[in-house]
Amino acid sequence: MGAKPLTLVHLSDPHLPMIGGLSPRHWTLKRTLGYLNWQCRRKAVFMSAPLDRLITDLMKQAPDHIAVTGDLVNLGLPAELDAAEQWLRALGTGQDVSVVPGNHDIYVRLRRDQGVERWREYMCSDAFGREMMGDVACSVNGFPFVRKRGQVALIGLNSAVPTPPFVAAGELGEAQIAGLRMVLPRLQRLGLVRVVLIHHPPLARQTSRRRGLRDARALESVLRQYGADLVLHGHNHTNSLHWAEGPGRKIPILGIASAGTGSAKEGAGMLSRYNLLHFWLEGETRRIVVTGRGCALPEGEIVELDRREVPLKGELTRAVGPD
Repeated sequence: MGAKPLTLVHLSDPHLPMIGGLSPRHWTLKRTLGYLNWQCRRKAVFMSAPLDRLITDLMKQAPDHIAVTGDLVNLGLPAELDAAEQWLRALGTGQDVSVVPGNHDIYVRLRRDQGVERWREYMCSDAFGREMMGDVACSVNGFPFVRKRGQVALIGLNSAVPTPPFVAAGELGEAQIAGLRMVLPRLQRLGLVRVVLIHHPPLARQTSRRRGLRDARALESVLRQYGADLVLHGHNHTNSLHWAEGPGRKIPILGIASAGTGSAKEGAGMLSRYNLLHFWLEGETRRIVVTGRGCALPEGEIVELDRREVPLKGELTRAVGPD
């Protein structure tokens, strides 16, 4: 098959099991309801064992880079965020791992805590990205960020904002949308494969308004005008493929099931999994081979679940393995 492909692991929504209880000084209505939901339902869904097996398996694949698209924690508590930082360090350094936050990571407004800033080394532009973004007016906290790995450019967006109880919606805001509008054509002119990372599904039709991206239409407009080669997201806890309109070709939108689901009780019943993406970028045929690996049974070993080829030209995909 020629030169060795660049390999990218995509995982999302591990919802690391909570450590300890909810201190009275951290009580808010939303956190209290979230904690009750964890104790009554989600605690039996998100487990350490399948997540540990998943991480062991993905490390054996020796990926060039790992992308985590949010919801590392559950209630955005400082102790949870600290534990998630240690979990990230076990995955690798900021050179090895890129992160965008999810709505459970930025759960409520924090006043005297740095929140997800603990993870800054995993959520910032590299030297190449800083050059690309140098004159772009970004939103607070340095999003979008840009990182270059081989011929692939990762563009990280932060869709996580504090929301009221029973709302899990996200929003990018005008500054991030403007930054994305500026950087996408720059990266295209350099011939790079542009991979957008975001927690919430980027298309308005992918989920309900209560759980969706509030400015999805604005994001869709940018993608339609300037294009991207791939968008990776989490949030829905399901494995999915959608298409966004782009200039001249459709853009594949890949969602991934939760990395921490050890029970089939959650929603569509998808168990713990990750996607291994091989970018074949040499020669005439430029394509991405996406291999899903995860649990076929609640307490089973990690196995190959499906395989799909996504061409970087045209609109079609075809299964090339079990599906």
